Amino acid sequence: MASILAFSNGFGNAQFHHKYKVQIDRSKHGACRQERMKTKTITCINSDQKAETYLHRQNQNGRALPQEIKVNGPGSWESIEGLLHCSANSVPLSPINFLERAAKVCTDRTSLAYGSLSYNWGQTHQRCLKLASSLTQLGISRGDVVATLAPNVPAMYELHFAVPMSGSILCTLNSRLDVNMVSVLLEHSQAKILFVDCQLLEMARGALEHLAKRSKNKPILVMIMDCDYTSTIDSSSIIYEYEKLVANGRDDFDIVRPESELDPISINYTSGTTSRPKGVVLSHRGAYLNSLATVLLFQMKLFPVYLWNVPLFHGNGWCLAWGVAAQFGTNICIRKVSPKNIFDNIVRHRVTYMGGAPVVMNMIANYNRKLLNHKVEVLTGGSPPPPQILLMMEENGFNITHMYGLTETLGAGSFCAWRPEWDMLPLEERSKMKARQGVPHVGMEEIDVKDPETMESVRADGKTIGEVMFKGNTMMSGYFRDLRATKEAFKDGWFHTGDLAVKHSDGYIEIKDRLKDIIISGGENISSIEVETVLYSHSAVLEAAVVARPDDIWGQTPCAYVKLRDGVDADVEEIIKFCRDRLPHFMAPKTVIFLDMPKTSTGKIQKFVLREKAKALGSIS
Repeated sequence: MASILAFSNGFGNAQFHHKYKVQIDRSKHGACRQERMKTKTITCINSDQKAETYLHRQNQNGRALPQEIKVNGPGSWESIEGLLHCSANSVPLSPINFLERAAKVCTDRTSLAYGSLSYNWGQTHQRCLKLASSLTQLGISRGDVVATLAPNVPAMYELHFAVPMSGSILCTLNSRLDVNMVSVLLEHSQAKILFVDCQLLEMARGALEHLAKRSKNKPILVMIMDCDYTSTIDSSSIIYEYEKLVANGRDDFDIVRPESELDPISINYTSGTTSRPKGVVLSHRGAYLNSLATVLLFQMKLFPVYLWNVPLFHGNGWCLAWGVAAQFGTNICIRKVSPKNIFDNIVRHRVTYMGGAPVVMNMIANYNRKLLNHKVEVLTGGSPPPPQILLMMEENGFNITHMYGLTETLGAGSFCAWRPEWDMLPLEERSKMKARQGVPHVGMEEIDVKDPETMESVRADGKTIGEVMFKGNTMMSGYFRDLRATKEAFKDGWFHTGDLAVKHSDGYIEIKDRLKDIIISGGENISSIEVETVLYSHSAVLEAAVVARPDDIWGQTPCAYVKLRDGVDADVEEIIKFCRDRLPHFMAPKTVIFLDMPKTSTGKIQKFVLREKAKALGSIS
């Protein structure tokens, strides 16, 4: 089976066997596409014909045959008489299938709700189909990039299907970025169209003005209106509007399906804080597999009601934009994430699943609200929730599944596979287990903790620190227009995360720190996460971050930045003593500073800002 998949996925299934027909829409923007697009019909072929066709195609393209792909190798399907590789038994994997299946099976079942607005799966399918048609009428063709700048409104969900159905690549831009960064990403992505929410229209206009100074190519602007939001922004100059594109599209549009399941479906720019963000490219195949893998690790049953707290611009909502459709679920969209909005929607729609970063967990746990009368499953990623947050969430009716991943792993790559026997452990021990990043999900071949110099696996003793590395089928295709960075990320045949972890005797991994966040004091490694966990256990602490402060004697010492809860007081000496009572003294902070935390646009604490502040303090010795 592995050989079959390697061959078909590597060469692009539809090049040889997949029937498809691309409908050419004619318009003033799309007429030039006529010469570029042709109708193809390719029938089943046997193994010898496939090998010959592939070699011919490689010669035509001037590319050498990849060494890792073996045509007619011993034991491969090509060498076995009587086998065929054709459209009957091999279709490129794509999340588009999830929408088509939901529309057929659950036509009248609610697919999406937003305020007073709701659609069923049949309507969602038709809207996406017509929008895809309108995109081609605007001149969009296979491989073009379509960008979005919007919160979690219905249009953002529909675009996750409509854009790939047009053959183009979705690029969801972070709606919390500034004007300059948006213009940089529009230029780098080479987006042909930009869908912008009405509340973000001024930002989009500013970004296009910046872009015009550097490039002659500006994307077409399409505005997303909101019936529940009255915009004071002048939109008279806007030519294209989202709902009009949906209304004017053709409902008999032929979907432009991927020629190969390795074709890109999405570009997600990382929210890196130390350098310019990189464009992570997802393939149709990777998105399909990771959607299903995430559904499995989340133990998401059929017909879930999913609340969209995770931004859809954040790794395509951890691939659940497509995964919820695979389970015939109902998507509850919210424009603004707040504790009140979360609880109100949970009660109104009887939400059964939701996601959220640790900052959202903190918001929910500290919100004064009556207990829920039903269980809500929560998927969280990032830093492990402190034990106190886990306890408060459980008491409020939430059950947390902790996953770990990066934009490059398409969202979740591993998760803490919960074992029934752990239910009997005391809260403190249970929290320690739940905070582990665990084991690879079913779509990821392997996760390991290695010495990055020797590439040897570290001892599974829960103490030896190494770098977390992934390999598998749900990994990014690479960084958009940056081959050097792609090769660097994939060196030695593994994806290097830059995260430091230990491996326990049961095979579960546990993140200790980012490579750049580890504190080395007197030759001892100090995990900032361990110190932060202790700080969070203090009743007065709302948020905490620990970084290295330079020291003339010890090299570095821990410096804690703390935000206190409203109406609660604590001084520096109390915080330091609290930590010294619970940690080896060399690990306890030597410096404590109270402040409001600087955060990224996705709510993560900007440790690089805090590191610079600590560096400016100079040595404490």
